[in-house]
Amino acid sequence: MDQRLQQLNKWLAKQFSNNEFTVSPVSGDASFRRYFRVEQKASSSCWIAMDAPPEKENSLPFVAIARHWESQGIQVPHIQAVDLSQGFMLLGDFGDELMLNSLAPSFVETKAETLYKSALQTLIQIQQCSQPDDYAIPPYDTELLSREVELFRDWLVCKKLEIELNASEKTLIDEAFQFLIDEALSQPTVCVHRDYHSRNLMEINDPDSNNPGIGVLDFQDAVMGPITYDLVSLLRDCYIVLPPEFVDRRLHEFHQATLAIKLHDATYPQFKQWFDLMGIQRHLKAAGIFARLSLRDGKHSYLNDIPRTVNYIKQVSANYPQLQLFNQWLNSKVIPAIQDKLVAEACEH
Repeated sequence: MDQRLQQLNKWLAKQFSNNEFTVSPVSGDASFRRYFRVEQKASSSCWIAMDAPPEKENSLPFVAIARHWESQGIQVPHIQAVDLSQGFMLLGDFGDELMLNSLAPSFVETKAETLYKSALQTLIQIQQCSQPDDYAIPPYDTELLSREVELFRDWLVCKKLEIELNASEKTLIDEAFQFLIDEALSQPTVCVHRDYHSRNLMEINDPDSNNPGIGVLDFQDAVMGPITYDLVSLLRDCYIVLPPEFVDRRLHEFHQATLAIKLHDATYPQFKQWFDLMGIQRHLKAAGIFARLSLRDGKHSYLNDIPRTVNYIKQVSANYPQLQLFNQWLNSKVIPAIQDKLVAEACEH
């Protein structure tokens, strides 16, 4: 048993007053956090224990946002106990039904429609949330947006694919990135989860309702930012490709719902453009992060998600004149390099 797990077990023993319990691993994620299911033998009650080493993870935002969103009626894990100095938490257990598991490997539209309508209703709740009293959710500003898109150039293009950029390529990338950042900053500002997709949403069966509840995870990086960011995370998910007509219907519904409650006053074409361009920004960031996870952290399974993510960028950027040079460069340099270098490497791992 590793040292952190020994410390976690000692802390849990205090929480349960030394009553018997078992601890079994559930998962890790793209951060340094780990999760364990804790079952108390006497009552058969289950919790989730989070191990977030304090020297690597700041858990204060998670605690503040979880408590605030829970007070607003959003289904987030209830915090039963927390020790920020050690980086341990005992949380409510939503079970094992990730939303992704209900969508893959076979896509059933009736099931998916029910799930996505619930997820979009929950997203509207999140977008209307105010700031917690004890934590200032940071802005999604120029600096952060720029830092995110640069992950694509730094980690995927230059480090993972080992593409050497000439002066004209650097310029066309700079211009594309600036266009995307300006477009993102032009959108109305709402509360943004920042990783709102099928691996961070849980299907919770409610016996009193025909519709599944949606449990929300991994919200500690929330920001105040563009209204379409979480929407594109959900509908153009890095982990599953949804049918285009299904995405279009959900996009229309969300536009109408958020227009009705005055979160924006955009026409549908304007909203669709925000959605498209925000998606490119997000997928540039995601592809860079996936490359970094492989190179820096040895988490090579994320290489499988890079072709899907870059394909979104390719498809959408082709529709916007301001990104034509970027699209041409992507098709001529980046996508062939992904096919040559990453596909085989992903299979090896």
